[in-house]
Amino acid sequence: MTDRSLANLPRWVLAIGPVVVLGSIFVFLYVTSPFGDLSGVENASRLEILWMLTIIGALAGVVPVVVGMLWFPFIRALDPRYLHAFLALAAGVLAFIAVEMTEEAVEHAGEAESTVFAGGLAVLGVGGTFAVMYVASKWRHRKMATSGKSGLEIAYLVALALGLHSIGEGLGIGVAFIGQDASMLTLLVLAFILHNVMEGPTVVAAVARDRSAPPLRHFAAMGLIAGGPVILGGWIGSFGESSLLAVLFYAIAVGAIVQALIEVAELIRFDAEAVLTRVNAATFVVGFILMFLLEDVLTDVLLEGWLVPA
Repeated sequence: MTDRSLANLPRWVLAIGPVVVLGSIFVFLYVTSPFGDLSGVENASRLEILWMLTIIGALAGVVPVVVGMLWFPFIRALDPRYLHAFLALAAGVLAFIAVEMTEEAVEHAGEAESTVFAGGLAVLGVGGTFAVMYVASKWRHRKMATSGKSGLEIAYLVALALGLHSIGEGLGIGVAFIGQDASMLTLLVLAFILHNVMEGPTVVAAVARDRSAPPLRHFAAMGLIAGGPVILGGWIGSFGESSLLAVLFYAIAVGAIVQALIEVAELIRFDAEAVLTRVNAATFVVGFILMFLLEDVLTDVLLEGWLVPA
């Protein structure tokens, strides 16, 4: 189906379609209960474990990001003012993830044998990642100074930042899988699906303001960059839990997200006179609160209601 034919669909179809797909995934997981029996993990070969974690990581990371990307035609049809508001909402999502990753880094640093070393590693991870991406961003801006802002390049940057944070998600999946904790694994997968489905529109929001839609290969690449690292994190987590490694990955994610937030703000400023309008501020807060509800509140409901036996 072409971009033009998608644009001709009713707005409510474009808005509700991804929700229907997401609901179908949850029904499938509820009916099949694929993580109910992990007793065979201890007898599985390393290759079998990595393959299973690849499937689980793709389900928790790549699939929801791609589902979220299905909102692209709806976002693209928005008035420029509301498109900027959607970019601000995406920034709110990123800001929540940055806060969450900071909390995770602090928690794991406290569990490390040397808190001072772990703290230094966190500072190095945040500062080093931000510095590298900042320099790369300045170089890119000089290269494209004559052609203007490219939403596609910003989208790739956002996808990279989200992908780095996804490694931390995979660590939890890998540890739960090796520990044969089926309830925790199910909880993590459901929580990450809800969490990551919002990463799809966060990634493509910057592309929506470009004049022409990029080829599908770019959407596929950004989906893999944003969600695929859940698989890598699962592989690493299956070899054992490491507080220092978790601190480093979370810190790298925070540094990347901070740079991505700056890029999103500059993208809005390129098209509009002001970044901090009432509408943009409101949607930023909505994005932050929405991620809080999906990540924390709904996760607690699942943990207390569905996964914990009465």
